[in-house]
Amino acid sequence: MKFYSSLRNSKISTIMAKIRKGDNVEISIGKDKGKRGKVLKIWPKRKKIIVEGLNLVTKHTKPRREGEKGQRVKIPMPLWISKVMLVCSQCKKPTRVGFKNFEEKKARVCKKCKEIISYL
Repeated sequence: MKFYSSLRNSKISTIMAKIRKGDNVEISIGKDKGKRGKVLKIWPKRKKIIVEGLNLVTKHTKPRREGEKGQRVKIPMPLWISKVMLVCSQCKKPTRVGFKNFEEKKARVCKKCKEIISYL
């Protein structure tokens, strides 16, 4: 049983190493297809992320104090990590991510232009 739990955790860590907080991503499916934004938050175990200004949902709030009005607030909702692609900072295209070792450091590499995206 320990083998399966360790295997599951290793898959989560490799998925999360491909897309990190602060990266620019492009949504590949859904109502916001083709739009780009910055990753605000990541939940590794749920395999979900929140992208700034995308996948917005309208939430209705009640008035909390007397004299205050209720309102509609747009908030970003989580997306599956498989629905987004990292945008390369060099070629400005959505790309898959590869890994290479450079002088005892592991780096994320763009699969299209072969440039280094960042070091891990």
